[in-house]
Amino acid sequence: MLGRTANGAFWMARYLERAENTARLIEAGFRMALTRDAATAHEEWRSLIATLGQTGGFEAAYGPDYAGERVWNFLLRAPANPGSVLNQMELARTNARGVRTALTREVWEAINEAWMVLKDLLARPVREPALGSALAAIRREATAVRGAFDGTMLRNENYNFTRLGTFIERGDSTARILDVKYYVLLPSLAWVGSSLDNVQWESVLRAVSGERAYRWLNAGVMEPKGIAEFILLDRRFPRSLHFCVDKLRSNLAGLALEYGHETEAHEVLRSLTTRFHQTTIEAVFEAGLHEFIQDFIASNRQVAQAIERAYRFVA
Repeated sequence: MLGRTANGAFWMARYLERAENTARLIEAGFRMALTRDAATAHEEWRSLIATLGQTGGFEAAYGPDYAGERVWNFLLRAPANPGSVLNQMELARTNARGVRTALTREVWEAINEAWMVLKDLLARPVREPALGSALAAIRREATAVRGAFDGTMLRNENYNFTRLGTFIERGDSTARILDVKYYVLLPSLAWVGSSLDNVQWESVLRAVSGERAYRWLNAGVMEPKGIAEFILLDRRFPRSLHFCVDKLRSNLAGLALEYGHETEAHEVLRSLTTRFHQTTIEAVFEAGLHEFIQDFIASNRQVAQAIERAYRFVA
């Protein structure tokens, strides 16, 4: 299963995860904006667009006016934005149709239904009172697709390529959500440890659906260093960076078993895995949280590129 089918399965999963993760980033930005005055909230929305790499596209459409409603509608539904949730879902559906014979009926139907639901939901601009329900619907549809996939797919090469796409995107998103908070949205180092800082850390946990799990593990104590460790290094939390790296390793191992040999992608990932197994949260903060996150994003991208080269993906 080299070439087009591998490419379709890999990118189908990436687009699905990217759509959900864009919704999570919007939610994180919205929650943080609620804690600020109008001028500062405007800057935070600008930072969110910059984090997603969409500054050029947004300013071409709206200029430098980063009003919240403009930002989230651009990210959710703007036809001119190829990175919008609606466009990502359409790309996921297109890739799913291309590899439909490699998917179960349940998976195809869940993806097709998700596209139809979101196309209807995002047919009109989303106003502030409806933003929460729109973001929840995106997460709900993504969860339905994941459930169909996990419950019906054979654990073969189709499964492994799809999971690789999922965890490449999920790791990238978690890293960006954390980076938005700590190095972009926090006004200055003087705010570290303040009530505003703590509210923002809680918002990050909510954005990655980790608030309740973190509270279970820490008796309800909300402490920034502990939250960072949970999101970066806790191998039990399915949106942590360490969890994503471990899943990439296990799915690449499945492909090696399937094809009888390892590839360049295995070697690139091995280096990233070693770093996670050897680091501590103290070492991360000593070297710099922002620097650690940026290094992860770059390494994660290298792993994705190595996978595509190793398995000869074609469009």
